[in-house]
Amino acid sequence: MIDEVTEYAMSKEKSNIINEYHLNRLQPDKPQFALYELNTHIRENQCQVVKPHIHSFYQVIWFKKGTGKHAVDFKEYDVFDNAIFFVAPNQVHYFDENADYEGILLHFNEQFLVQDQKPMEFFLNYNLFSNPYQQPSCCIGTGIDDLLDTYISQMKQELENDETFGKPLILKNYLQSFFVQIQRRRNEFEKKLDHQLPILDEKRIQLVKFLNLIDEHYREGYSIAEYAQLLHISSRTLSDLTQQQLNKTPSQMIQERIILEAQRLLLYSNLNINQVGYRLGFEDASYFVKYFKKYAGVSPSEFKKSVS
Repeated sequence: MIDEVTEYAMSKEKSNIINEYHLNRLQPDKPQFALYELNTHIRENQCQVVKPHIHSFYQVIWFKKGTGKHAVDFKEYDVFDNAIFFVAPNQVHYFDENADYEGILLHFNEQFLVQDQKPMEFFLNYNLFSNPYQQPSCCIGTGIDDLLDTYISQMKQELENDETFGKPLILKNYLQSFFVQIQRRRNEFEKKLDHQLPILDEKRIQLVKFLNLIDEHYREGYSIAEYAQLLHISSRTLSDLTQQQLNKTPSQMIQERIILEAQRLLLYSNLNINQVGYRLGFEDASYFVKYFKKYAGVSPSEFKKSVS
């Protein structure tokens, strides 16, 4: 069981306030990595996992067997044999009512895997978590499932080992190898879909950097020129980049991130609409309502009603 639970908002008056889960947050002397059998975890935490929640850690959900739905950031995705989901910190997600899935859960804090790397280098090596414009899951199919199972077995064995010397390093190496194999399989699928697609060229690296900058600064109202300056490129180059890679303008990408966070707060916090606007950097609450309606298609109050 995850060791800490806090509320996304402090009030307990609303039943739909989201829970936030942590893995020894701010306790570096305690384990920063955990592995669970999916079936056992779901059955022991049924009431929690079927409700929308967020984590401060990264989560990998390997559905080895079972079919159903898994929701991530207000979208439902199909679950099928050998589907793997990658849930990043602060993504709202939840399981369906199916308690018969077989599989594996991996939890780890960012610092566990990036100990001797900069976070950006980690995400460029494994873009499994880093792109909100790709589906948060992939199908590994057959062929590498036995290899991934070998890494899982090695992780379990190391976790059960009483010897503590070097334990985090060994676990980190197994986890990195696990990700490398999945990324290789994803790269194969991408190449089949588009033979001209470079897997990690300079443009895609810049795109990942831009996505991370949006995540850091979307509340601060940065202009496209300011983002471009942080990337050491021109505004025109940034616009060309996002159009080529995603068929979106930089402004659209920033707007989508703001709307996503607004949706999370509207549904899973005790903040009222005006407070959500202030939290997102809107000094004028009425402008926030207009902004939300323009880009989400409905007003904040209509959105809350439609989802609840």
